[in-house]
Amino acid sequence: MAANIVWCRIDERLLHGQVKITWMPASGANTCIVCNDEVAEGPTSEFAQAAMRASAGGEFKTSFYSVDKLCAIIDKAKPEQKIFIVCSNPTDVARLIEGGVPIKQVNVGNMHFHDGKTQIAKTVSVDSRDISAFERIAAKGVVSTVQNTPDQDPVEVLELAKQSA
Repeated sequence: MAANIVWCRIDERLLHGQVKITWMPASGANTCIVCNDEVAEGPTSEFAQAAMRASAGGEFKTSFYSVDKLCAIIDKAKPEQKIFIVCSNPTDVARLIEGGVPIKQVNVGNMHFHDGKTQIAKTVSVDSRDISAFERIAAKGVVSTVQNTPDQDPVEVLELAKQSA
């Protein structure tokens, strides 16, 4: 039986108050997986994980995995787990999908403006690497949409990118 992934979000901030207060309840998730190589295994991982666990407030199970580790273990998820995956960028999501993680949709939240990026929505800026990752995701039949809060209408990322080009 495939893992019960109820939501996947891209947010540079990873697990923070908006995820806890807005997206976790709206998704019906009871487990949050922060999938980020640096947070899972990097030199400051203990500090980053402690801060995110504090943001979660103990209201749901929180785990931290690298992309490769999550691909390797996702099939061990229990059926009662309703999983919310949060990644910081679309490349990691593309790697998850290509690695067999059964993600059905991708919600794009905050991808901040940095040099070399183009703003395509109020809170989303992309570069050619991001667009390539979104195209890899789409090639697997998974739609990526910008939606900051559940009450907003989702808008497809690649359409926004085309309009901004």
